[in-house]
Amino acid sequence: MILNVNEFSYFIRDRKFLSYNFSRLRGPYLEKMFKKLLIIFIFSYSLCVYSKPFIKKATFGGGCFWCMEPPFEEVPGVISVISGFMGGVIKNPSYKVVASGKTSHKEVVQIRFDSEIVSYQSLLNIFWQNIDPTDSFGQFVDRGPQYAPVIYFHGETQKLLAEKSKNKLSKLNIFSKKITVPILRAKISHPTEDYHQDYYKKSALKYKYYRYRSGRDQFLKKAWYGKSIYQSPYDKKTLKKKLTPIQYKVTQE
Repeated sequence: MILNVNEFSYFIRDRKFLSYNFSRLRGPYLEKMFKKLLIIFIFSYSLCVYSKPFIKKATFGGGCFWCMEPPFEEVPGVISVISGFMGGVIKNPSYKVVASGKTSHKEVVQIRFDSEIVSYQSLLNIFWQNIDPTDSFGQFVDRGPQYAPVIYFHGETQKLLAEKSKNKLSKLNIFSKKITVPILRAKISHPTEDYHQDYYKKSALKYKYYRYRSGRDQFLKKAWYGKSIYQSPYDKKTLKKKLTPIQYKVTQE
């Protein structure tokens, strides 16, 4: 019996091909040959998927990684958001060790994204609008260097975009204090324990209570209400000429 398309997709998606009952195939020779060919195909397929040049990584530290997962996971083009640590010298540190503030690690989220769907610039905009970029000693209720905001760049292009974005934000004068977020070269990332991954989904009530009590949302609402990091190249006088009265009222007032 020959495998149908659905069975073959099942192999690729769930990597169950090694446990498949190959006796369904006719003859021991065909069974053996097919298994070898299938393994070669799956290996080649995996290399193609994970080596696509438009699949990129972005790494941001914005305090508690519980709160930094949701804003990115809902973005089209984002493939995965993994909570973890970066910046320290200890390999595979536990959450408890990093939380002590003695390892030089920072809590981060590492994002894999399709750059043909979502740009790194868009991810930067989301980052800025979810943190307090003037606080270099922690974020909101979480205090200590492990919670300080940071941008880790992967390559010179990301570095230039991050610096440009930071300068742009400074010129918008949204914050009364100086923006202090460092832009550093990415190091080895260490995923945190499974318990912390997608915590906002696994423990929704505890997460919502923590987030509300942290003061993050209250700060962000006050800082960004009626504002945006996206800035029109036109002044208000020009916009009034280009837009209808209703369009101007909706978009500018």
